[in-house]
Amino acid sequence: MLGYIAKRIAFMIPMLFGITLISFLLMHMAPGSPTELYTELNPKVGAEFRERFEAYYGLDKPLPVQYVTWLGRVARLDLGVSFSPDKRPVWDKIRERLPVTLLLNLLSLVLILATAVPLGVISAVRRGSRFDRTTTVLVFAGFSVPSFWLALLLMKWLGVDLGWLPISGLESLGAANLPPLARFWDRVQHLILPVFVSAVGGLAGISRYMRGSMLEVIRQDYVTAARAKGLPEWRVVYVHALRNSLLPIVTLMGFWIPALIGGSVIFETIFAIPGMGQLFYQSVMARDYPVIQGILLLGSGLTLLGNLVADVAYALVDPRIRFGRT
Repeated sequence: MLGYIAKRIAFMIPMLFGITLISFLLMHMAPGSPTELYTELNPKVGAEFRERFEAYYGLDKPLPVQYVTWLGRVARLDLGVSFSPDKRPVWDKIRERLPVTLLLNLLSLVLILATAVPLGVISAVRRGSRFDRTTTVLVFAGFSVPSFWLALLLMKWLGVDLGWLPISGLESLGAANLPPLARFWDRVQHLILPVFVSAVGGLAGISRYMRGSMLEVIRQDYVTAARAKGLPEWRVVYVHALRNSLLPIVTLMGFWIPALIGGSVIFETIFAIPGMGQLFYQSVMARDYPVIQGILLLGSGLTLLGNLVADVAYALVDPRIRFGRT
């Protein structure tokens, strides 16, 4: 197992290098440049400022030189300095926003697993029942609804019309002066809508995969033999069948984790949550190349790490797998 993990980590390094190269080229091929925000919006700024700006940040050099320079800084764990007026280090900006995004995605992942797995198992065991048909309709509806439209709809209904939940930010004004329990409840209320919206798509997809996997497993001979022995149905389903039906779900989770991180750009912007998704959107609009590249590097690393965790969890779920033989 340790040898397999070491080989996978060694394989991740050139893959991460290729991802950063492609994203770097695409970022510079996109229309617009950082200097346009200063030159086009301010008539007093001329060509001289543009040249000085590009020379200061190295934008006047060829793209291969810029990439090698950036790669050299990354090797020293230096992501550079933002182009924004505050001139803050990129890592400081990411470090401020990263805990918020990780918290939202962790809560979304917990909600997905806690809801989708039981839904899929019950739908498979009660195939063709009213519960199965109802959940199928609801799940496909949830999978088809665009997340931004659902977010706006819930904001208007639950936040504006009914006033039950806040619709922006992570805490209310003056929340710092509240008692600890009241401040905690205020934070929970602010997280309900973003976490639910980010989890809807994953919940729908995982529950369908879980249902299909469970239907395939409960038809196997060893499940029939377990029933023939007189074991209780709950033990047959949740002990003998559930573990093997989780194999495809574990594989899918390696892809759903980066999807949640990418989706944070949408709901963090809509709900005005100060996370990495909002920072990425603001950086793209401002053509802040160092921040964009730093966030893409971190997101790519988390994606590769998520796939590695999924493979290791696959072995833990299915003891028949031995990575040492691959």
